[in-house]
Amino acid sequence: MFPRHAAPSRRPQDRTDPDTPPPPWPARCLDYNPHRLPGVNTNRSLLGSFYFPGQARLPPYAWKPPATVPPPAPPPHTTMTNGRKRQNDEYNPHVVKRQRLDPPLPRAPLLHRPDPAVACSSRSSSVAGFDSSHPSPCAHIQPRVIAVPKSSKISQVDAKDKLSDQMVELFDACQQKPSDLDRKEACRVRLQNDIQSIYTVARLYLTGSSMNGLGCRSSDADLCLVLKGNKRTDPIHVLSVLQRFFKSLLYVEMTQLIRAKVPILKFKEKGSGLEFDLNINNTVGIRNTFLLRSYAYADLRIRPMILVVKKWAQHHQINDASKGTLSSYTLVLMVLHYLQTLKEPVLPSLQRDYPDCFDPFMDIDMVPEGPNRVPPFISRNQSPLGELLLGFLKYYATNFRWDEQVISVREAKALPKDNSVTWRNKYICVEEPFERNNVARAVHEQIKFDAIKAGFAQSFRTLQDMKDLNSILPVGAVINKEVYLR
Repeated sequence: MFPRHAAPSRRPQDRTDPDTPPPPWPARCLDYNPHRLPGVNTNRSLLGSFYFPGQARLPPYAWKPPATVPPPAPPPHTTMTNGRKRQNDEYNPHVVKRQRLDPPLPRAPLLHRPDPAVACSSRSSSVAGFDSSHPSPCAHIQPRVIAVPKSSKISQVDAKDKLSDQMVELFDACQQKPSDLDRKEACRVRLQNDIQSIYTVARLYLTGSSMNGLGCRSSDADLCLVLKGNKRTDPIHVLSVLQRFFKSLLYVEMTQLIRAKVPILKFKEKGSGLEFDLNINNTVGIRNTFLLRSYAYADLRIRPMILVVKKWAQHHQINDASKGTLSSYTLVLMVLHYLQTLKEPVLPSLQRDYPDCFDPFMDIDMVPEGPNRVPPFISRNQSPLGELLLGFLKYYATNFRWDEQVISVREAKALPKDNSVTWRNKYICVEEPFERNNVARAVHEQIKFDAIKAGFAQSFRTLQDMKDLNSILPVGAVINKEVYLR
Protein backbone atom coordinates (compact mmCIF):
# COMPACT_ATOMS: atom_id res chain seq x y z
CA MET A 1 0.00 0.00 0.00
CA PHE A 2 2.96 2.27 0.40
CA PRO A 3 5.25 3.53 -2.35
CA ARG A 4 7.79 0.82 -2.96
CA HIS A 5 10.67 3.16 -2.23
CA ALA A 6 9.97 3.52 0.95
CA ALA A 7 8.10 -3.56 18.51
CA PRO A 8 5.66 -4.96 21.88
CA SER A 9 4.30 -2.01 23.42
CA ARG A 10 3.62 -0.64 26.79
CA ARG A 11 -0.14 -0.64 27.00
CA PRO A 12 -2.41 2.31 27.58
CA GLN A 13 -4.25 3.05 30.75
CA ASP A 14 -7.43 1.32 31.73
CA ARG A 15 -10.35 3.70 31.78
CA THR A 16 -13.54 3.20 33.73
CA ASP A 17 -16.75 5.16 33.79
CA PRO A 18 -19.18 5.10 36.71
CA ASP A 19 -22.16 5.91 34.49
CA THR A 20 -24.56 3.13 33.69
CA PRO A 21 -24.64 2.15 29.99
CA PRO A 22 -27.89 2.99 28.21
CA PRO A 23 -30.36 0.33 27.07
CA PRO A 24 -29.44 -1.43 23.82
CA TRP A 25 -30.14 0.61 20.71
CA PRO A 26 -32.55 -1.14 18.39
CA ALA A 27 -30.30 -0.76 15.32
CA ARG A 28 -27.59 -3.36 14.67
CA CYS A 29 -24.25 -2.54 16.33
CA LEU A 30 -21.06 -4.01 14.90
CA ASP A 31 -17.71 -4.29 16.65
CA TYR A 32 -14.75 -2.28 15.49
CA ASN A 33 -12.33 -4.59 17.25
CA PRO A 34 -12.70 -8.06 18.74
CA HIS A 35 -11.23 -6.99 22.09
CA ARG A 36 -13.39 -5.64 24.89
CA LEU A 37 -12.49 -3.05 27.47
CA PRO A 38 -14.21 -3.94 30.75
CA GLY A 39 -16.13 -1.16 32.40
CA VAL A 40 -16.26 1.14 29.40
CA ASN A 41 -19.36 3.27 29.15
CA THR A 42 -21.04 3.12 25.76
CA ASN A 43 -23.07 6.31 26.08
CA ARG A 44 -24.00 7.57 22.66
CA SER A 45 -21.83 10.54 21.70
CA LEU A 46 -22.90 13.49 19.60
CA LEU A 47 -20.58 12.44 16.78
CA GLY A 48 -23.12 11.24 14.27
CA SER A 49 -24.04 7.60 14.66
CA PHE A 50 -21.06 6.50 16.72
CA TYR A 51 -20.55 5.23 20.22
CA PHE A 52 -17.53 6.95 21.74
CA PRO A 53 -16.25 5.11 24.79
CA GLY A 54 -13.35 6.76 26.59
CA GLN A 55 -10.50 7.17 24.14
CA ALA A 56 -6.83 7.12 25.05
CA ARG A 57 -3.74 7.76 23.02
CA LEU A 58 -2.33 5.25 20.59
CA PRO A 59 -0.42 2.56 22.44
CA PRO A 60 3.37 2.78 22.40
CA TYR A 61 5.19 0.51 20.03
CA ALA A 62 8.44 -1.16 20.92
CA TRP A 63 10.65 -4.18 20.38
CA LYS A 64 11.17 -7.09 22.78
CA PRO A 65 13.00 -10.41 22.59
CA PRO A 66 10.72 -13.46 22.65
CA ALA A 67 10.07 -14.94 26.08
CA THR A 68 12.19 -17.99 25.22
CA VAL A 69 15.28 -15.91 24.49
CA PRO A 70 17.13 -14.59 27.56
CA PRO A 71 18.22 -10.96 27.29
CA PRO A 72 21.90 -10.62 26.36
CA ALA A 73 24.44 -8.97 28.62
CA PRO A 74 24.77 -5.22 28.09
CA PRO A 75 27.41 -4.58 25.41
CA PRO A 76 30.01 -1.83 25.72
CA HIS A 77 28.81 1.73 25.18
CA THR A 78 25.20 0.90 26.00
CA THR A 79 22.84 3.51 27.38
CA MET A 80 19.96 2.78 29.72
CA THR A 81 16.63 4.61 29.26
CA ASN A 82 13.75 3.82 31.60
CA GLY A 83 15.23 0.39 32.22
CA ARG A 84 15.46 -0.49 28.52
CA LYS A 85 18.80 -1.23 26.85
CA ARG A 86 19.62 0.58 23.65
CA GLN A 87 22.89 0.00 21.88
CA ASN A 88 24.40 3.20 20.52
CA ASP A 89 26.15 2.07 17.37
CA GLU A 90 24.39 -0.98 15.97
CA TYR A 91 21.81 -3.66 16.60
CA ASN A 92 22.58 -6.75 18.61
CA PRO A 93 22.77 -9.54 16.01
CA HIS A 94 22.12 -12.28 18.56
CA VAL A 95 18.56 -11.35 19.47
CA VAL A 96 15.53 -12.06 17.32
CA LYS A 97 13.04 -9.39 18.31
CA ARG A 98 9.30 -9.48 18.03
CA GLN A 99 7.43 -6.65 16.39
CA ARG A 100 4.01 -6.16 17.88
CA LEU A 101 1.35 -3.50 17.79
CA ASP A 102 -1.35 -3.55 20.42
CA PRO A 103 -4.76 -2.31 19.27
CA PRO A 104 -5.22 1.32 20.23
CA LEU A 105 -7.74 2.34 22.81
CA PRO A 106 -10.48 4.78 21.84
CA ARG A 107 -10.18 8.36 23.06
CA ALA A 108 -12.40 10.03 25.62
CA PRO A 109 -15.17 12.29 24.34
CA LEU A 110 -14.97 15.93 25.27
CA LEU A 111 -18.01 17.55 26.83
CA HIS A 112 -16.84 20.97 25.73
CA ARG A 113 -15.14 22.46 22.69
CA PRO A 114 -11.48 21.37 22.53
CA ASP A 115 -8.89 24.02 23.20
CA PRO A 116 -7.61 25.03 19.76
CA ALA A 117 -4.14 25.39 21.20
CA VAL A 118 -4.21 21.69 22.06
CA ALA A 119 -6.43 20.09 19.42
CA CYS A 120 -5.33 22.15 16.43
CA SER A 121 -1.93 23.70 16.99
CA SER A 122 -0.79 26.21 14.39
CA ARG A 123 2.85 25.21 14.46
CA SER A 124 4.46 25.02 11.07
CA SER A 125 5.59 21.78 9.49
CA SER A 126 9.19 20.65 9.64
CA VAL A 127 11.29 20.44 6.52
CA ALA A 128 10.90 17.15 4.69
CA GLY A 129 13.90 14.89 4.55
CA PHE A 130 15.24 11.40 4.96
CA ASP A 131 16.81 9.25 7.65
CA SER A 132 19.12 10.75 10.22
CA SER A 133 20.63 9.57 13.46
CA HIS A 134 19.12 12.48 15.41
CA PRO A 135 16.07 11.50 17.48
CA SER A 136 13.04 13.71 17.78
CA PRO A 137 12.82 15.91 20.89
CA CYS A 138 9.63 14.10 21.88
CA ALA A 139 11.00 10.59 21.43
CA HIS A 140 12.52 10.24 24.92
CA ILE A 141 9.30 11.04 26.78
CA GLN A 142 7.56 7.89 27.98
CA PRO A 143 3.87 8.16 28.98
CA ARG A 144 2.66 6.39 32.09
CA VAL A 145 0.88 3.16 31.18
CA ILE A 146 -0.68 0.13 32.83
CA ALA A 147 -1.67 -3.22 31.43
CA VAL A 148 -4.94 -3.82 29.59
CA PRO A 149 -6.50 -7.30 29.50
CA LYS A 150 -6.34 -9.05 26.15
CA SER A 151 -10.06 -9.68 26.12
CA SER A 152 -11.08 -6.09 25.50
CA LYS A 153 -13.47 -4.57 22.99
CA ILE A 154 -12.36 -1.23 21.62
CA SER A 155 -15.58 0.37 20.49
CA GLN A 156 -18.88 0.02 18.73
CA VAL A 157 -20.57 1.89 15.97
CA ASP A 158 -24.31 2.24 15.69
CA ALA A 159 -25.36 2.86 12.09
CA LYS A 160 -28.64 4.78 12.05
CA ASP A 161 -29.10 4.94 8.27
CA LYS A 162 -28.98 2.22 5.64
CA LEU A 163 -25.87 3.45 3.82
CA SER A 164 -23.84 3.81 7.01
CA ASP A 165 -25.05 0.39 8.16
CA GLN A 166 -23.85 -1.17 4.90
CA MET A 167 -20.45 0.47 5.29
CA VAL A 168 -20.10 -0.87 8.83
CA GLU A 169 -21.17 -4.34 7.68
CA LEU A 170 -18.52 -4.32 4.94
CA PHE A 171 -15.84 -3.07 7.31
CA ASP A 172 -16.69 -5.60 10.00
CA ALA A 173 -16.45 -8.51 7.55
CA CYS A 174 -13.32 -7.38 5.69
CA GLN A 175 -11.09 -5.69 8.26
CA GLN A 176 -7.88 -7.48 9.17
CA LYS A 177 -8.36 -9.65 12.27
CA PRO A 178 -5.80 -10.07 15.07
CA SER A 179 -5.24 -13.65 13.91
CA ASP A 180 -4.29 -12.37 10.44
CA LEU A 181 -1.71 -10.03 11.92
CA ASP A 182 -0.41 -12.79 14.19
CA ARG A 183 0.27 -15.02 11.17
CA LYS A 184 2.17 -12.24 9.41
CA GLU A 185 4.12 -11.46 12.56
CA ALA A 186 5.05 -15.12 13.09
CA CYS A 187 6.47 -15.30 9.57
CA ARG A 188 8.34 -12.01 10.06
CA VAL A 189 10.00 -13.32 13.24
CA ARG A 190 11.02 -16.52 11.47
CA LEU A 191 12.39 -14.64 8.48
CA GLN A 192 14.36 -12.21 10.61
CA ASN A 193 15.95 -15.10 12.47
CA ASP A 194 17.03 -16.74 9.21
CA ILE A 195 18.13 -13.51 7.49
CA GLN A 196 20.39 -12.68 10.44
CA SER A 197 22.45 -15.75 9.57
CA ILE A 198 23.56 -13.73 6.51
CA TYR A 199 23.18 -10.11 7.63
CA THR A 200 23.79 -10.13 11.36
CA VAL A 201 22.71 -6.51 11.97
CA ALA A 202 19.51 -6.79 9.92
CA ARG A 203 16.14 -5.70 11.30
CA LEU A 204 12.96 -6.75 9.55
CA TYR A 205 9.95 -4.46 9.99
CA LEU A 206 6.32 -5.23 9.13
CA THR A 207 4.89 -2.05 7.60
CA GLY A 208 2.02 -0.81 5.44
CA SER A 209 -1.66 -1.63 5.85
CA SER A 210 -0.90 -4.71 7.94
CA MET A 211 0.38 -2.46 10.71
CA ASN A 212 -1.40 0.87 10.29
CA GLY A 213 -4.93 -0.44 10.92
CA LEU A 214 -6.14 0.04 7.34
CA GLY A 215 -5.65 -3.50 6.06
CA CYS A 216 -8.17 -6.10 4.90
CA ARG A 217 -8.08 -9.80 5.60
CA SER A 218 -6.68 -10.32 2.09
CA SER A 219 -4.03 -7.58 2.32
CA ASP A 220 -0.48 -8.52 1.43
CA ALA A 221 2.26 -7.84 3.98
CA ASP A 222 4.94 -5.23 3.34
CA LEU A 223 8.35 -5.85 4.87
CA CYS A 224 11.25 -3.43 5.18
CA LEU A 225 14.71 -4.90 5.82
CA VAL A 226 16.88 -2.27 7.50
CA LEU A 227 20.63 -2.72 7.15
CA LYS A 228 22.65 -0.13 9.03
CA GLY A 229 26.29 0.55 8.34
CA ASN A 230 28.74 2.95 6.75
CA LYS A 231 28.76 1.15 3.41
CA ARG A 232 25.97 2.03 1.00
CA THR A 233 23.68 -0.93 0.41
CA ASP A 234 22.80 -2.02 -3.13
CA PRO A 235 19.16 -3.17 -2.89
CA ILE A 236 19.32 -5.32 -6.03
CA HIS A 237 22.38 -7.17 -4.74
CA VAL A 238 20.85 -7.77 -1.30
CA LEU A 239 17.52 -8.92 -2.74
CA SER A 240 19.32 -11.24 -5.18
CA VAL A 241 21.20 -12.80 -2.28
CA LEU A 242 17.98 -13.20 -0.34
CA GLN A 243 16.17 -14.68 -3.34
CA ARG A 244 18.77 -17.44 -3.59
CA PHE A 245 18.74 -17.92 0.19
CA PHE A 246 14.93 -18.11 0.37
CA LYS A 247 14.97 -21.12 -1.97
CA SER A 248 16.59 -23.08 0.85
CA LEU A 249 13.84 -22.15 3.32
CA LEU A 250 11.10 -24.75 3.56
CA TYR A 251 8.40 -22.22 4.43
CA VAL A 252 9.00 -19.81 1.52
CA GLU A 253 7.90 -20.27 -2.08
CA MET A 254 7.35 -18.42 -5.36
CA THR A 255 10.07 -15.80 -4.96
CA GLN A 256 10.20 -13.07 -7.61
CA LEU A 257 12.60 -10.13 -7.81
CA ILE A 258 10.96 -6.98 -9.21
CA ARG A 259 13.68 -4.70 -10.62
CA ALA A 260 11.72 -1.47 -10.39
CA LYS A 261 12.98 1.98 -9.40
CA VAL A 262 12.57 0.72 -5.86
CA PRO A 263 13.15 -3.02 -6.17
CA ILE A 264 11.21 -5.54 -4.11
CA LEU A 265 11.32 -9.28 -3.52
CA LYS A 266 7.86 -10.87 -3.72
CA PHE A 267 7.27 -14.27 -2.14
CA LYS A 268 4.66 -16.40 -0.40
CA GLU A 269 4.62 -18.32 2.83
CA LYS A 270 4.15 -21.96 1.95
CA GLY A 271 0.95 -23.46 3.25
CA SER A 272 -0.80 -20.25 4.31
CA GLY A 273 -0.48 -18.51 0.93
CA LEU A 274 0.37 -15.22 2.64
CA GLU A 275 2.01 -12.83 0.17
CA PHE A 276 4.91 -10.59 1.14
CA ASP A 277 6.73 -7.70 -0.54
CA LEU A 278 10.19 -7.07 0.88
CA ASN A 279 12.26 -3.92 0.25
CA ILE A 280 15.65 -2.79 1.49
CA ASN A 281 16.14 0.32 3.65
CA ASN A 282 12.93 1.92 2.40
CA THR A 283 12.40 3.49 5.79
CA VAL A 284 9.89 6.07 4.58
CA GLY A 285 7.41 3.18 4.66
CA ILE A 286 8.04 2.79 8.40
CA ARG A 287 7.46 6.51 8.94
CA ASN A 288 4.26 6.39 6.90
CA THR A 289 3.03 3.37 8.82
CA PHE A 290 2.92 5.35 12.06
CA LEU A 291 1.63 8.55 10.51
CA LEU A 292 -1.28 6.75 8.86
CA ARG A 293 -1.86 4.67 11.98
CA SER A 294 -2.24 7.89 13.95
CA TYR A 295 -4.83 9.13 11.46
CA ALA A 296 -6.58 5.74 11.29
CA TYR A 297 -7.36 5.74 15.00
CA ALA A 298 -7.97 9.48 15.43
CA ASP A 299 -11.68 9.02 14.73
CA LEU A 300 -13.88 5.91 14.64
CA ARG A 301 -15.07 6.71 11.12
CA ILE A 302 -11.64 6.70 9.44
CA ARG A 303 -10.99 2.97 9.10
CA PRO A 304 -14.39 1.94 7.68
CA MET A 305 -14.40 4.98 5.38
CA ILE A 306 -11.01 4.09 3.90
CA LEU A 307 -11.80 0.38 3.58
CA VAL A 308 -15.03 1.09 1.69
CA VAL A 309 -13.27 3.57 -0.64
CA LYS A 310 -10.55 1.04 -1.44
CA LYS A 311 -13.11 -1.69 -2.18
CA TRP A 312 -15.10 0.76 -4.32
CA ALA A 313 -11.99 1.72 -6.31
CA GLN A 314 -11.04 -1.92 -6.83
CA HIS A 315 -14.53 -2.71 -8.10
CA HIS A 316 -14.34 0.19 -10.59
CA GLN A 317 -10.82 -0.87 -11.66
CA ILE A 318 -9.13 2.39 -10.68
CA ASN A 319 -6.99 0.97 -7.85
CA ASP A 320 -3.90 -0.45 -9.55
CA ALA A 321 -0.81 1.72 -9.99
CA SER A 322 0.82 -0.97 -12.17
CA LYS A 323 -1.99 -0.36 -14.67
CA GLY A 324 -1.81 3.42 -14.57
CA THR A 325 -4.48 4.13 -11.97
CA LEU A 326 -4.45 4.93 -8.24
CA SER A 327 -2.46 3.01 -5.64
CA SER A 328 -4.12 2.19 -2.33
CA TYR A 329 -1.71 4.57 -0.63
CA THR A 330 -2.83 7.39 -2.94
CA LEU A 331 -6.48 6.63 -2.19
CA VAL A 332 -5.84 6.75 1.55
CA LEU A 333 -4.23 10.18 1.24
CA MET A 334 -7.15 11.38 -0.88
CA VAL A 335 -9.63 10.29 1.80
CA LEU A 336 -7.62 11.93 4.59
CA HIS A 337 -7.32 15.14 2.57
CA TYR A 338 -11.07 15.29 2.04
CA LEU A 339 -11.75 14.76 5.75
CA GLN A 340 -9.24 17.50 6.62
CA THR A 341 -10.79 20.08 4.31
CA LEU A 342 -14.43 19.93 5.39
CA LYS A 343 -15.96 23.07 6.91
CA GLU A 344 -15.87 21.20 10.21
CA PRO A 345 -12.81 18.98 9.72
CA VAL A 346 -12.93 15.37 10.82
CA LEU A 347 -9.12 15.35 11.03
CA PRO A 348 -6.34 17.88 11.61
CA SER A 349 -2.87 17.88 10.05
CA LEU A 350 -0.78 15.91 12.50
CA GLN A 351 2.51 16.81 10.80
CA ARG A 352 1.73 20.51 10.83
CA ASP A 353 0.38 20.63 14.38
CA TYR A 354 2.91 18.24 15.96
CA PRO A 355 6.07 18.39 13.82
CA ASP A 356 8.36 17.00 16.53
CA CYS A 357 6.31 13.82 16.75
CA PHE A 358 6.52 13.14 13.00
CA ASP A 359 9.98 14.57 12.36
CA PRO A 360 11.31 13.17 9.04
CA PHE A 361 14.84 13.25 10.51
CA MET A 362 13.92 11.19 13.57
CA ASP A 363 16.01 8.07 14.12
CA ILE A 364 14.06 5.12 12.74
CA ASP A 365 14.02 3.37 16.15
CA MET A 366 12.27 6.39 17.65
CA VAL A 367 9.54 6.64 14.97
CA PRO A 368 7.04 4.39 16.82
CA GLU A 369 7.27 6.63 19.91
CA GLY A 370 6.42 9.87 18.10
CA PRO A 371 2.61 9.47 17.97
CA ASN A 372 2.45 8.93 21.74
CA ARG A 373 2.89 12.69 22.29
CA VAL A 374 -0.09 13.64 20.12
CA PRO A 375 -3.10 14.68 22.25
CA PRO A 376 -6.61 13.52 21.30
CA PHE A 377 -8.37 15.39 18.54
CA ILE A 378 -12.14 15.30 18.92
CA SER A 379 -13.93 16.57 15.84
CA ARG A 380 -17.13 18.60 16.07
CA ASN A 381 -18.16 17.14 12.72
CA GLN A 382 -21.21 14.93 13.38
CA SER A 383 -21.65 13.47 9.89
CA PRO A 384 -22.41 9.74 9.71
CA LEU A 385 -20.37 7.44 7.51
CA GLY A 386 -22.82 7.43 4.60
CA GLU A 387 -22.85 11.21 4.39
CA LEU A 388 -19.04 11.34 4.44
CA LEU A 389 -18.79 8.78 1.64
CA LEU A 390 -21.22 10.73 -0.52
CA GLY A 391 -19.31 13.93 0.21
CA PHE A 392 -16.00 12.26 -0.70
CA LEU A 393 -17.31 11.25 -4.11
CA LYS A 394 -18.82 14.69 -4.69
CA TYR A 395 -15.60 16.48 -3.69
CA TYR A 396 -13.51 14.73 -6.34
CA ALA A 397 -16.34 14.69 -8.90
CA THR A 398 -17.22 18.38 -8.77
CA ASN A 399 -15.15 20.46 -6.35
CA PHE A 400 -11.50 19.50 -6.63
CA ARG A 401 -9.59 21.18 -9.50
CA TRP A 402 -7.34 18.45 -10.85
CA ASP A 403 -5.45 20.73 -13.22
CA GLU A 404 -4.68 23.39 -10.60
CA GLN A 405 -4.34 21.73 -7.19
CA VAL A 406 -2.08 19.38 -5.25
CA ILE A 407 -3.54 17.19 -2.50
CA SER A 408 -1.52 17.73 0.68
CA VAL A 409 -2.29 15.81 3.88
CA ARG A 410 0.82 17.39 5.39
CA GLU A 411 -0.74 20.85 5.14
CA ALA A 412 -4.40 19.71 5.38
CA LYS A 413 -5.34 21.67 2.28
CA ALA A 414 -5.09 21.76 -1.51
CA LEU A 415 -1.87 23.47 -2.58
CA PRO A 416 -1.58 25.37 -5.87
CA LYS A 417 0.17 23.35 -8.56
CA ASP A 418 3.42 25.04 -9.57
CA ASN A 419 5.60 24.49 -12.63
CA SER A 420 8.16 22.28 -10.91
CA VAL A 421 9.10 18.93 -12.41
CA THR A 422 7.24 17.17 -9.57
CA TRP A 423 3.84 18.53 -10.61
CA ARG A 424 4.22 19.77 -14.18
CA ASN A 425 2.16 17.88 -16.76
CA LYS A 426 0.83 15.43 -14.15
CA TYR A 427 -2.83 14.45 -14.33
CA ILE A 428 -3.20 13.84 -10.59
CA CYS A 429 -0.99 15.39 -7.91
CA VAL A 430 -0.93 13.85 -4.43
CA GLU A 431 1.92 14.87 -2.15
CA GLU A 432 3.80 12.17 -0.25
CA PRO A 433 3.78 13.44 3.37
CA PHE A 434 7.50 12.94 4.06
CA GLU A 435 9.33 12.91 0.73
CA ARG A 436 6.91 15.40 -0.90
CA ASN A 437 7.00 13.72 -4.30
CA ASN A 438 3.93 12.74 -6.32
CA VAL A 439 2.52 9.37 -5.26
CA ALA A 440 -0.05 9.53 -8.10
CA ARG A 441 2.55 9.76 -10.86
CA ALA A 442 1.49 6.32 -12.14
CA VAL A 443 -1.53 8.05 -13.71
CA HIS A 444 0.21 9.22 -16.89
CA GLU A 445 -2.38 8.49 -19.59
CA GLN A 446 -5.39 10.63 -20.46
CA ILE A 447 -7.65 7.59 -20.86
CA LYS A 448 -6.85 6.35 -17.34
CA PHE A 449 -7.30 9.83 -15.87
CA ASP A 450 -10.68 10.14 -17.59
CA ALA A 451 -11.71 6.72 -16.21
CA ILE A 452 -10.84 7.83 -12.67
CA LYS A 453 -12.82 11.05 -12.96
CA ALA A 454 -15.75 9.18 -14.51
CA GLY A 455 -15.70 6.70 -11.64
CA PHE A 456 -16.11 9.49 -9.11
CA ALA A 457 -18.77 11.35 -11.11
CA GLN A 458 -20.93 8.33 -11.95
CA SER A 459 -20.74 6.86 -8.46
CA PHE A 460 -21.63 10.20 -6.88
CA ARG A 461 -24.75 10.59 -9.03
CA THR A 462 -25.82 7.00 -8.46
CA LEU A 463 -25.24 7.01 -4.70
CA GLN A 464 -26.93 10.39 -4.33
CA ASP A 465 -30.06 8.98 -5.96
CA MET A 466 -30.11 5.49 -4.42
CA LYS A 467 -28.50 5.94 -0.97
CA ASP A 468 -27.59 2.26 -1.25
CA LEU A 469 -23.99 1.06 -1.22
CA ASN A 470 -24.92 -1.85 -3.48
CA SER A 471 -25.65 0.66 -6.25
CA ILE A 472 -21.90 1.38 -6.58
CA LEU A 473 -20.36 -1.71 -4.95
CA PRO A 474 -21.69 -5.29 -4.65
CA VAL A 475 -21.36 -5.59 -0.89
CA GLY A 476 -22.27 -9.26 -0.60
CA ALA A 477 -19.90 -10.35 -3.38
CA VAL A 478 -17.04 -8.34 -1.90
CA ILE A 479 -17.56 -9.89 1.53
CA ASN A 480 -17.77 -13.40 0.09
CA LYS A 481 -14.56 -12.87 -1.88
CA GLU A 482 -12.75 -11.58 1.19
CA VAL A 483 -13.87 -14.56 3.25
CA TYR A 484 -12.95 -16.98 0.46
CA LEU A 485 -9.43 -15.54 0.13
CA ARG A 486 -8.76 -16.06 3.81
